[in-house]
Amino acid sequence: MLKQPPMLESLSQTVSGAVKPAADAVFRAAQARGVLWANHVLKSAPAATQRLVPHAGRVLRVELEGAWNQPGPTVLAITPAGLLEQVDDAHAADLTLHVDASAPLDQAQRLARGEQPRVAIEGDAALAADVSWIIANVRWDVAADLERVFGPTAADVLVRAGGMAAEGARMAADGMRAVAAAFKR
Repeated sequence: MLKQPPMLESLSQTVSGAVKPAADAVFRAAQARGVLWANHVLKSAPAATQRLVPHAGRVLRVELEGAWNQPGPTVLAITPAGLLEQVDDAHAADLTLHVDASAPLDQAQRLARGEQPRVAIEGDAALAADVSWIIANVRWDVAADLERVFGPTAADVLVRAGGMAAEGARMAADGMRAVAAAFKR
């Protein structure tokens, strides 16, 4: 086996040492935005927040399963208002959600079609029942948000354009799967 020249080895270590902190910072920022988005969706469904209020102070741990770059878990505490706040991962979880992240495009397409995401839940039975209900029944109303920002006419155009783009992405993904399957033969 050939040994890497010292200069390249040093460069490789320097680059990987710089990339990891940047990737971690991006992931933490994405987690924070994800919590804001989740709370936005929860606020639009009063029945969801009402289901979470009795669980105030309980802790949820969200783990991405099958992700190519396994980030750390997202740990959330339920607030007295029935919303979520991110806490450090030293908190013991009352409930763990294992989210299938092995095929993010497929997961996004499922959500776009109004289907439930692939999530396995383990932990406290009462909290699991309420979280399962929220996952099964609460969806982001993209059209309503677009209408509030752009008005009804522009929102309708954007929703239709988004639907066409999603369909195009689905067709492209199906085509790539077909090509990959042909190469596997």
